Order: sequence, then structure tokens, then C-alpha cells
Amino acid sequence: MTKALFLDVDGTLISFETHEVPASALDALRRAHARGVRLFIATGRAAADLEPLQEIPYDGVVALNGADCLMRDGTPVARHPVPRADFEKALALSEEQGFPVGLELNDGVFVNRVTPEVVRLAEMVAHPVPRKVDLRALFDRGDCCQMCFYFDPELEKRVMAELPSLVASRWCPIFADINVRGVDKATGMAEFAAHFGFAHDETMAFGDGGNDAALLRAAGVGVAMGNACGEALNAADYVTASVDDDGIWKALEHFGVID
Repeated sequence: MTKALFLDVDGTLISFETHEVPASALDALRRAHARGVRLFIATGRAAADLEPLQEIPYDGVVALNGADCLMRDGTPVARHPVPRADFEKALALSEEQGFPVGLELNDGVFVNRVTPEVVRLAEMVAHPVPRKVDLRALFDRGDCCQMCFYFDPELEKRVMAELPSLVASRWCPIFADINVRGVDKATGMAEFAAHFGFAHDETMAFGDGGNDAALLRAAGVGVAMGNACGEALNAADYVTASVDDDGIWKALEHFGVID
């Protein structure tokens, strides 16, 4: 019996084409919730960056790839901030290797330089282009749980070798989310499972990107969207239709979560 659903946002709940949640997904999730199934958003986004999902009756958020887990009302469940030493090393590597660094916070994404890649990513997710700011001043607030490195997979190998206590995950080729090693969407799911008392085999997870792979493997049923990347497809137990072809509705109906 499925007691909890964990759902990625971009490419899973929100279409890259329309930048909206399909009506079929909203209807399906409302039906599942009415049956007593708990709903959790599992995203690389910050918890405050979920305005398009307000009509979904979700219970909590695995935000920033598991680094910030909280209830919908803001009550914290778990938080894993980036250490200061790693942040400083990241800034040094940014200068040496020429890639932008961003901090993803509840009041937005902020970068140390704006490049075409920074602009392109903002356009992909229909967000404002991040502002260039003094990142150290923002980091000093103490609420940084995720950085963003705008680099390709080849540069990622060289940079992350210098940051062994951090881990990169990506859902697109031009940037990666950076979190404390050992923290991901799967650990976020585990923290909510412990909090509410449901088992992993009572969970179902949906995703499309590389940063969803651990979550899909850990869930009782891992569902990859039809538009998913190879890493997510390989991690999944089941492949549904794409986000734009009613994939969430079809999977929930297939597994009897709704009828």
C-alpha cells in the first residue's frame, strides 16, 4: 500500500514547455491525498520557490536536494548547511576555473557573475536571471544549504575532486546542484519516513533528472517520467508517460493509487 508520494518539480510536476502543472497531475494528486496518501515535493529548488504548486495539497518539502526538509507550514524536519570552508574553496575554484557560483536560498538564487549559462538556465525554468552579489555577505546569514555551479560535466570532474566533502547532482548539462556529501533526495525521504512512521516500501517517487536517481532507487516504487534522462530511467522500477502526456495520472492509475 502506498502511503506517501515524493515528486520532483521541474520536468516532473512542471512542464518545461508550458511552465505549468498539468491539470491531470493536479487532479490525480488531489485524489490521492483525499485517500490519505501523504504528498511531498522533492526538488532542487528552495522551499519558498514553489509558487506554481500552491494548489497541490502537499504535506512537506524535501528542498534543495534533501539539504532542507520542512513541513508545508515551515516547521523544520532536518537541515544540512554547506560548511564555510567548502564555500570558500568553491569561490577560489570559481576564480581559478572561470565558472559562476550561485547560492540557492529561500529569497532567490544569487551568483558571483552572470554568464550566458546563468541566463539560459533561468529561461529554462521561467525564473528571473539571478543577481550578481557579494556571496560572502549572503553566506554569513547561515542559511546556505545548496550552491549551484554553472559548469559542464567535464569541468565538474576536476572541480569536485577538490571538494571531497561535497557532491554534485544535475538534471541539465549546463549546471549542477552542490550539497553536502551523503545528502540527497533519498535521505530527505528517509527523514520524512522516520518523522511520520511509514516504511520505504510504502513510498512511491517520481522524477526525470539525474538528481532524482537516488530517490527513485530508494522508494518502494520509483517512477521515471517518459521525458527522463538515462540516469533516472535506469534507476526507476517503472517508466510512465511524459509530464506533458499525463504521466503522473497514468502511473498513479496503473498502480491503483487512484481510480
